Amino acid sequence: MKKGLLKLLGVLGAVTLLAGCGDDVYTEGAKVMSEEDAKEEMASLLKKVDVSTTSDPEMDLFFDDMSATASLADIETFPVTVTGGGQIDIEIAAATELSADAPDDWLNAVAKNFNREGYSIDGKSVSVSVRKITSGEVVTYINAGMYQPEVFVPSNYAWGKMLEASGIGIEKIEDRIAGNTAGLLIKQDVYKDFTGKYGEATVATVLEAANAGDLTFAYTNPYTSSTGLNILCAMLSTFDSNDPLSDKASEALLQYQKTAPPVAYNTAVLRNSAKKGLVNAMVMEEQAYINTPELKNYEYIPAGIRHDHPVYVFDWDSADQKEAAELFVEYCKNDANQKLATEKGFNRHDDYKSQDSGMTGTDYLAAQSLWKQNKNGGRPVVAVFIADVSGSMDGEPLNSLKESLISAASYIGSEHYVGLVSYANSVNINLDIAEFNDEQRAYFSGEVKGLTAGGSTATYDAVLVAMDMIEEKLKEVPDGKPMIFVLTDGAQNKGFSLDRVTGIVGGLHIPVYAIAYNYTDTADLDTLSSINEATTIKAGSDDIVNQLRNLFNVNM
Repeated sequence: MKKGLLKLLGVLGAVTLLAGCGDDVYTEGAKVMSEEDAKEEMASLLKKVDVSTTSDPEMDLFFDDMSATASLADIETFPVTVTGGGQIDIEIAAATELSADAPDDWLNAVAKNFNREGYSIDGKSVSVSVRKITSGEVVTYINAGMYQPEVFVPSNYAWGKMLEASGIGIEKIEDRIAGNTAGLLIKQDVYKDFTGKYGEATVATVLEAANAGDLTFAYTNPYTSSTGLNILCAMLSTFDSNDPLSDKASEALLQYQKTAPPVAYNTAVLRNSAKKGLVNAMVMEEQAYINTPELKNYEYIPAGIRHDHPVYVFDWDSADQKEAAELFVEYCKNDANQKLATEKGFNRHDDYKSQDSGMTGTDYLAAQSLWKQNKNGGRPVVAVFIADVSGSMDGEPLNSLKESLISAASYIGSEHYVGLVSYANSVNINLDIAEFNDEQRAYFSGEVKGLTAGGSTATYDAVLVAMDMIEEKLKEVPDGKPMIFVLTDGAQNKGFSLDRVTGIVGGLHIPVYAIAYNYTDTADLDTLSSINEATTIKAGSDDIVNQLRNLFNVNM
């Protein structure tokens, strides 16, 4: 018996040791805590937290929803990755798989070479500049009147149709400069069983398997992700092939979202979920799949419409600018540049034909709205926003955070429930959780505007308080979908440490989204957000409004 006890203690010791050997192992360990134990532990720790409550919250009497334009950051938050110096220089708004770091830099490489070639029109030198920006953001900014590129190279033609439907004068001058597809990834160890039971892998059979519990399928934000929009529309077409926007399709999407994993903020979140084994089917572009070695144990199946990177010009372009665009397109299509595109992961599955449901630009816009209505499966979100007001936030950082949080809050639907907590040395409940109607919005705006900075950083004390608030509210709203959003500019240096709260977060199954404001060492926040498949977003004062806007579009 003594030997058995020693063996058991040895095993427990090994588990404890492993729990500190890496975020993934530690995070998984934290989830072992039961919900009951998590609640008991939280109640015990809260006895040691210094917490106060604003008894008379400030109402912003002049609060009004922000316009779309006011809620967008300056376009310069999206970097120019190639700068041209010609007398005729055209700016290309290019999809991020073309304009980022290697291997996603094909258009950057081609643009730099083009600029060195010395092209001219009527004696005037010609060059191109490239801006790295998602296709969805281009549409958002152009429709808001905040951006006018000379050329638009989205991942697929859906975005061009959306601009046409919005009344933007746009002309497609090339159908394809770098061939690509979007599709489905299914883990190889389940693919054989899947095909044996459901036959060919398609959007329809993947949804059937997901609804039956045989697959866990995840996709990305259709407001910014071309693949997310593409596969969403393929899903809607599967639900009702005659009318993808019908009540039948909407109801089917609602039912699917009730048990589906949360829509991923971006592809990186999908990859992380796959790495942990939390999903075994997901969406991705083929080029990204080819360049992601850790996904080689997945089968890739093209789906939806092709992602061939069509090229558009606008009615605000001059004749010289349009001619320069045509010169550049022809340069992109030459043998050397197409060979480079192939080396970068493009130009595969050239025999694949688009599975086009015939949707118009107006239909694509409506599909986004329909998704937003149904993405939470009919469940209201119960959320607490946690604002760091420690001394390092004083001045411009806190002012920027206030403006961004207030503007981004316009993307939160009135059916959800929202509260506000702030923290420095201690924690303050600025606003109890309540339905986010006009009155609560006004209180939220007033309390955010009134935040002042000073003191240390008791981050995890604030997380404990927020979780307790949510648990209480869920008694009133039992079908609520809990979420926490932490906005902070530095590491915890006061109160409980991360390792005292991870087990509780895992046991209560509350996703914690972290917005790391103007700092990069986010290891602790990464651990916290990964526990329940949320994410950590690194944001600066110039782009935090866009990060929050997209985060709320996905979750609220």
